[in-house]
Amino acid sequence: MRGAAPEDDELVPDPSTQRKNVLLLGRWAGPGALEGHFVDRIGVVDTMFSCVNMGDIAEERLHLRPDCGERFEILRRTVPGFKDLGVAAKQMIETDGCRIVIACGMPGAAALDVACAHEASTGILLAQMLTSTHVLEVFVHMSEASDDAELDALCRNRVGDHADNAYKLMYAPEELRQRAGMGVRQGGRDRGPVAA
Repeated sequence: MRGAAPEDDELVPDPSTQRKNVLLLGRWAGPGALEGHFVDRIGVVDTMFSCVNMGDIAEERLHLRPDCGERFEILRRTVPGFKDLGVAAKQMIETDGCRIVIACGMPGAAALDVACAHEASTGILLAQMLTSTHVLEVFVHMSEASDDAELDALCRNRVGDHADNAYKLMYAPEELRQRAGMGVRQGGRDRGPVAA
C-alpha cells in the first residue's frame, strides 16, 4: 500500500550493500567500528599544473608515520589547477570526512600567475572558514627557484614540512607550541627568533 510504514525488518540495512567505511560523527569508522575503532582521514589535494608531484611528496611523508593506516588514512585528489584547490578541500572535508587537508599548488612566475595564486589562496581560506577545518596551503612559486633541481628540492622540503605540520596539528599540537616564535620556515632555512 502506498504511503504505508515499512515493516521493521525492512528498516535493517543489508550488510552486503553497505560501504565498508562509514562517516560517523565526522570520523571514518573502519571494519572495527563496532568495537570503537575509528580512523581519521588526512586529505591531500594537488594539481596537474604543478611541475613536481607534490601530492606524492605529502603522501610519502605521512606514510613514514608509524600510525599511518591505524590512526589515520590518506585520501588523495588531484585537480586541474590551483584555483580548484579550495572547493576540492571543502568537498574532502564535508563529503569525505577529512579532519585536515594539505592543499598543494605551484603558481607560475608571470604576474598573472601571482594574481591567480592570491585568488586561489582566498578560496582556500574560505574553505577553512566555512568548514572550521585546517586546510594547509602549500604553494611553491616557480619564481622561487633558479632551476629544476632547486624547484624539486624546495617542493620536497616545503611539502614534507607541511605534511609533518598537518600531523602535528591533529596529534601533537604541543610540538608546534614548543616552536612558537622561533622563526621556523617550511622549505628553506629557518629565520630564527629575534635577538632580544
